[in-house]
Amino acid sequence: MSNDEKNDPLIIIVSNRGPFSFETKEDGSYRVRRGSGGLVTALSALAQKHDVLWVASAMSDADRQWAEEQGHKIEEVEEIYLKLVIHDEAQYQKYYNTISNPLLWFIQHQLWDIPRSPTITSQTWDAWENGYRPINKGFAQAIASSVAEQDPGRPIVIFVQDYHLYMVPHYLREIVGDRVQIQPFIHIPWPGPDAWRILPAEIRTPILASLLQSNRVGFQTEKDAFNFVQTCRFYLPGAHSRGSRNSIDYQGRLVGANAYPISVDVEKVKELGQEAQTQLLKSQLINFISDRRLILRVDRIEPSKNILRGLAAYRTLLEEYPEHQGKVQMMALLVPSRMEVDEYQDYLQQIMAQAGMINAKFSEALWEPVRIVVGDNYHRAIGAMQIYDVLLVNPIADGMNLVAKEGVLVNQRNGVLLLSEHAGAFYELGDHALIVSSFDVYGTAQAMHHALTMRSAEREQRAEVLREIVEKADVRRWFYDQLEDALEVKRNS
Repeated sequence: MSNDEKNDPLIIIVSNRGPFSFETKEDGSYRVRRGSGGLVTALSALAQKHDVLWVASAMSDADRQWAEEQGHKIEEVEEIYLKLVIHDEAQYQKYYNTISNPLLWFIQHQLWDIPRSPTITSQTWDAWENGYRPINKGFAQAIASSVAEQDPGRPIVIFVQDYHLYMVPHYLREIVGDRVQIQPFIHIPWPGPDAWRILPAEIRTPILASLLQSNRVGFQTEKDAFNFVQTCRFYLPGAHSRGSRNSIDYQGRLVGANAYPISVDVEKVKELGQEAQTQLLKSQLINFISDRRLILRVDRIEPSKNILRGLAAYRTLLEEYPEHQGKVQMMALLVPSRMEVDEYQDYLQQIMAQAGMINAKFSEALWEPVRIVVGDNYHRAIGAMQIYDVLLVNPIADGMNLVAKEGVLVNQRNGVLLLSEHAGAFYELGDHALIVSSFDVYGTAQAMHHALTMRSAEREQRAEVLREIVEKADVRRWFYDQLEDALEVKRNS
């Protein structure tokens, strides 16, 4: 990494999964595959102005081989410096499949069936002590080795991503002290204090205390940030907010809790919508839908997405308003997620069964009311978003739900957004969407009917405003806002 300009900041991104993956070619060289996430694009733009180092897990055999060949060197890949951490496989499985998923993820989405699960067993404790903690410590050590190579006066800002890495600030401070600014960003919801009582104090306290070793912690919404402050006050003796709802004073450190709503790569999504593959898939969807109105949802197959209640609402629509029968099509494009977890397998089976029951009751010779498509095809999703009349986004809990932003950005039919108040996007888009309660099947059916019968002028006005909101705040702004806050503190120190 260049270190010619002492005051030029080094930006370190830390995440479980990295921006690139590797494949070994026949000649022994590597083929690099770039991740599709907007964060990669935002950082690529940032890398043209600053040094950006991304520290992530080596996920595949080829990743591990590439990392071993690099040794202690840091390699530049497509303008981003990359360091892959090789983990003990048994430790990684405990860290990822027992603590991160499903324990923390389910807590933060409040999906546990509390009278029955979870049960903290010896296996859970083993995964915490011999999986989650050592993997986080390994990340911290990898970061610290890169920090040690920098000029002592160089600003260094470390953006730790999400719930997999809650213990990194603790271990990193032990090694490097206050030399760096640590600023985690949590992509999923942060619930209030009651949700965290699931965790034993011996797990919960280290997590909260570790996050409070940061300079500030970023969240999707102001509500998440407020919940974090309340959780720390409730469970950590000596944690005070001094009357402020967006910071915590703990052991001599004042830690901010800030909202940075994440967004999409506006330019890239628009370009993708014009690609030949997208247009071909869009044409196929139009042929299938014919002249019917399209109610669309695009989701990962996760219980938090509330797909079952969405199907129940659609069934209620057909029952309460039979004039829509044969004239409307529901399509659910569902991306497999965590299929190794039993709860997710069961959820998919329930989705298919409920869709089958709707089709069994209402199908006509040339009309199948519900079409479920399972698979990961982003071009198809963008093509479908261009032609929806109603986009249903009704999660029980969601960090942001970028589908809502992608949909209103590319839609060409002045489609109406039906948005749950529990989606992070509600705080930005809610004023111009139809708001639904995640649990109110009848109310969601009424909102579907309202959307399908809405006057064209109102549809157009809502769609235009929603599109403008997304265009003015893309993923680059999301990242630059975080960086500017960190550098402003450094300049004033």
